[in-house]
Amino acid sequence: MRDIADLAGVSVATVSRALSGSPLVVEETRLAVESIVRRTGYTINHAGRGLRLQASRQILVLLPTIANAFFAEIVQGVDAEAQKAGYGILVGSTEGSSEREETLARQLLSGAVDGLVILTGRVPALLAGPEFAHRLVMVSEEGGHGIETIGIDNEAASREATSYLIGLGHRRIAHIAGPCGNILTRQRQAGFQSACREAGLNADPIASGDFSAASGSRAMAELLTRHAPTAVVCANDDMALGAMAEARAQGLLIPRDLSVVGFDDLPYAAFFDPPLTTIRQPRRRFGELAAATLITGAAGVAGVAGPGTRLPYSLIIRASAAPPPDPLAAPPPPPPGQPRQRRK
Repeated sequence: MRDIADLAGVSVATVSRALSGSPLVVEETRLAVESIVRRTGYTINHAGRGLRLQASRQILVLLPTIANAFFAEIVQGVDAEAQKAGYGILVGSTEGSSEREETLARQLLSGAVDGLVILTGRVPALLAGPEFAHRLVMVSEEGGHGIETIGIDNEAASREATSYLIGLGHRRIAHIAGPCGNILTRQRQAGFQSACREAGLNADPIASGDFSAASGSRAMAELLTRHAPTAVVCANDDMALGAMAEARAQGLLIPRDLSVVGFDDLPYAAFFDPPLTTIRQPRRRFGELAAATLITGAAGVAGVAGPGTRLPYSLIIRASAAPPPDPLAAPPPPPPGQPRQRRK
């Protein structure tokens, strides 16, 4: 740290405060210190008396939120692989705050952690330079900047899920997409539309959510009003849960009246009513491979993952999807409390 202080013309204590985000350091000084750190790649004195990032043996897992079950198994994988190598892990959640993201990113600048496993879908601005690429691994979403990324082929998986419904005989298929601007949203929507167009079907029945169950419910209500689909492909399992709840609230039976397919295969997907057909991602393996990549990078050797490592996925067929309803079949039962109508 003395080397950085000398280059910046400040004290060691000031460097320490700047890298920890202390309000006692003026903005100009903080930016100067961070610039030197980025420029030098954190190894000032190669004889060994300088600051070395790899000394902490800690990995930070950067999450957008701790409330989403999708991330739990990834964190377990990171932790298991880290323990094998004598590393510990820290978990930080941005909760949509750029200030929190910056504070957490400073853990790498200060040397408190050796690297970051990023699950937020974006690289913190402080770490966007090429000198930090070997200290970062993106999981599920691509971040550019030459950073190693681990995930699946989301477009192909979504296309397979949609093609499965087409194979069952569905011709009015809708899609509940994720939030606009998200790369997973674009990839999974592209897969849905590709499968529909190849089959000569309308690829436009799309409503957007935000990956939450509540947004899936709202999107399903919109789709039932505008398009009356017989099947829906959801961009994640939580939105599928909300979609199924809304369909039932409108008197539809799943899968008799509406087939639903999700994405992720969260631990509780098998316990939906009915159990959810969905795309399974190898989430624990994501975490293991991300940790191994950072640990080998800290040791100065090439990572075990490539810039775009794609792992295999699976379509898990359960009971939430079936052939479309027969138009000549008996009408669905009325909501509770209303008399059943006889067929004429």
